[in-house]
Amino acid sequence: MADKVLVTGGAGYIGSHACKALAAAGFVPVTYDSLITGWREAVKFGPFEEGELMDRARLDAVFAKYKPVAVMHFAALSQVGEAMSQPGKYWRGNVSASLSLIEATLAAGVRDFVFSSTCATYGDQDGVVLNEGSAQLPLNAYGASKRAIEDMLKDFGASDGLNSVIFRYFNVAGADPDGEVGEFHQPETHLIPLILDAIDGRRAALTIHGTDYPTEDGTCIRDYVHVMDLVDAHVQGLNWLRAGKGPTKGGTEVFCLGTGDGFSVREVVRAAGTVTNREVPMQDGPRRAGDAVKLVSGSERAGRVLGWTPDRSTMPQMIRDAWRWHQNGGYDR
Repeated sequence: MADKVLVTGGAGYIGSHACKALAAAGFVPVTYDSLITGWREAVKFGPFEEGELMDRARLDAVFAKYKPVAVMHFAALSQVGEAMSQPGKYWRGNVSASLSLIEATLAAGVRDFVFSSTCATYGDQDGVVLNEGSAQLPLNAYGASKRAIEDMLKDFGASDGLNSVIFRYFNVAGADPDGEVGEFHQPETHLIPLILDAIDGRRAALTIHGTDYPTEDGTCIRDYVHVMDLVDAHVQGLNWLRAGKGPTKGGTEVFCLGTGDGFSVREVVRAAGTVTNREVPMQDGPRRAGDAVKLVSGSERAGRVLGWTPDRSTMPQMIRDAWRWHQNGGYDR
């Protein structure tokens, strides 16, 4: 019988792609999701259990029912603007919820844990390719809450023997090339789907938030990773833990996931126009509080240790896959 992996947030964008990758690797992904932002239609590759991370009794019951060998934790609040205006929501929804999950994991005797973190823990470090040793100086409660969860994993590694892999990345893009799952948020806040919405008339125009940043074209710069490359790294990290090649007596290993190449907002817009052969309606808007100027994440260690290669993570490929999914209609259109 195939080993089961509990995937929190498995009905969301990245989590659903991770479930597909886990199934392809021979695991049974068990999705645990509240469906507050996730989609029931995205759960296609294993069992589904609806629940909140703060519901410890529900978590305990799910662990007892499926007896997973590991946890892959994606569930999180992740909007920068909201994190700036409602920090308490992020400390409760990310940190307290993750504490509940970690304690339930340990109570069930599970010791392998893969955590989806973020390069937002680094804050704004202009001109630096961020790596695992870079200082963590988050600008908002989203990045700060993810850093706190990283610290919790380290503490529980020392106290209870929890073995964890942490992945830090920033902008995830693209979609499953087979079209089974993809990116769909309500409301939409991510750049590439917003561009595609503007291209096909689902919104009047793309608003560019900030055009006076100290960059060549005045817009923010980010490192983009194809979602399928990203989830491949998570499966590789899990297999690394399971094979005893990573920490085995309680420890945490951190890997950055990125291409090392940054793209400005305007560069992404131009690439989308080229790939789709469409005009992108645009309008300039004010900066958003908490946005860093430039975030580019290095991934040399992930390649060296895990053998990870972001082969799909070219901007044209990410936009092509996202556009194919977008034209299929997403969920609940």
